[in-house]
Amino acid sequence: MNLGWWWRLFAGALAGFLFFHGFAATETAPNYSFMYDATSASTLSYYDYIIVGGGTAGCPLAATLSQNATVLLLERGGSPYGNPNLTKMASFGAALSDLSRSSPSQRFISEDGVINARARVLGGGSCINAGFYTRASDEYIKQAGWDGRLVNESYQWMEKSVAFEPSLGQWQSAVRDGLLEAGVMPSNGFTYDHIYGTKVGGTIFDQQGNRHTAADLLEYANPSGLTVFLHASVHKILFAIKGKRRPKAHGVVFRDATGAKHKAYLKQGSKNEIIISAGALGSPQLLMLSGVGPAQHLKSHDITVVLDQPLVGQGMSDNPMNAVFIPSPLPVEVSLIQVVGITHFGSYIEAASGENFAGGASSSPAVEYMNNLDETTFRGGFILEKVMGPISTGHLELRTRNPNDNPSVTFNYFKDPQDLQRCVQGIQTIEKIIESKAFFRFRYEFLSWPILLNMTANAPLNLLPKHYNPSMPLEVFCKDTVMTIWHYHGGCQVGKVVDLDYKVLGVDALRVIDGSTFNDSPGTNPQATVMMLGR
Repeated sequence: MNLGWWWRLFAGALAGFLFFHGFAATETAPNYSFMYDATSASTLSYYDYIIVGGGTAGCPLAATLSQNATVLLLERGGSPYGNPNLTKMASFGAALSDLSRSSPSQRFISEDGVINARARVLGGGSCINAGFYTRASDEYIKQAGWDGRLVNESYQWMEKSVAFEPSLGQWQSAVRDGLLEAGVMPSNGFTYDHIYGTKVGGTIFDQQGNRHTAADLLEYANPSGLTVFLHASVHKILFAIKGKRRPKAHGVVFRDATGAKHKAYLKQGSKNEIIISAGALGSPQLLMLSGVGPAQHLKSHDITVVLDQPLVGQGMSDNPMNAVFIPSPLPVEVSLIQVVGITHFGSYIEAASGENFAGGASSSPAVEYMNNLDETTFRGGFILEKVMGPISTGHLELRTRNPNDNPSVTFNYFKDPQDLQRCVQGIQTIEKIIESKAFFRFRYEFLSWPILLNMTANAPLNLLPKHYNPSMPLEVFCKDTVMTIWHYHGGCQVGKVVDLDYKVLGVDALRVIDGSTFNDSPGTNPQATVMMLGR
């Protein structure tokens, strides 16, 4: 049998799926009267609230605050609406392959050697993710000290416009039934709730395959209370220090696409605040650029220290993800994450499938494979496992003083042995699914489990050196094939950088509201909880 042919199939499919599948939004663009390009901003303006980052948290936050106050929302990217690449689930991934400066996705590579992405678009990560919608567990909500009733009301407020029940095709149904055969019990049917067992979760794609993002939640804004500037890159938070007991945030400096400088200040008022919602990379980065961070590090970049806060940029985590590609002898539906197995050992099992793995590929080691392959060779899907938590943490540092440049970030994947053990058990569960009766017709009998693992281990998944061969333990497979599922978090954590009300410790009139405040990633996939937090 010609395994070289299978290897070409696999490399093309894997690279095509993981790195080169785009991005979608609602088909009909809402006519937001309050949305402008930052070039039209005045050089000086005043608001009750200034929100930095129109992402998954920033959009619902702005819509909510605009009901009773004047709000400025500053987004460094453009609008998700009206871009032909940003409409359909079937074209998921084009944004991730777009490496241009105007791309809605900004690629970064962690010091660990894992290729990653951060959003640069109104709606944030909800515009470029795989769309899975699921809530945090009751235990997570309790540990966070949140008001359970308010949490439920906030989830429901979003769910009426951005969350849907997916239609399960044959392949996803086989994964669901395989999970049950593998012992990930009980069957919990369709639910947004986080419960042990196997379930069908929600999705932000509607039945027509259109994406509904956090930007859609701006439909609930009070148009006379909100101003949104696009392509507005915030360079620093301004602090009033003279005559103050401690530094007080009172304005921001931002630049438009031409590089012209603008300043926005808070109006007089005891409740008025600046809120950073720039994401797990952007929020700690902006605090540091504004003089709040580890003093020695700031001084090395010639940044004036406003507050020596050594914990800014600490506690960075990214949930490790490892996947196995299974070529299928039968056609399979195009599907993103729909089913999840929530195990007791601390791994989440999810899956995605489709013949359109190559859609939207613009440049990749995979393109040369894909161009020469028949479309049937892209049949198949991925079953992946994601480690909960994780326990392993790293840190973030500035590379430059330009907020548009990526900071340096280290996640230290699998540094903690428990994370590694959870990966191993997750991979063992994937084997059970593939060997199950339910999944049997979606795999080739001659492609044994060791061959499937070896195909994955030899694919260009990351920039790490390769060691794995089938005689080695799964621990080596986990380390060699680690990828991101884009759920990185930390850098401005509760109890370290912000208090339980998300106020930045040691300064006044400044909060952080986004995934940078998390100690662990909520639920199996975090976007629902990030939106909820903003609301």
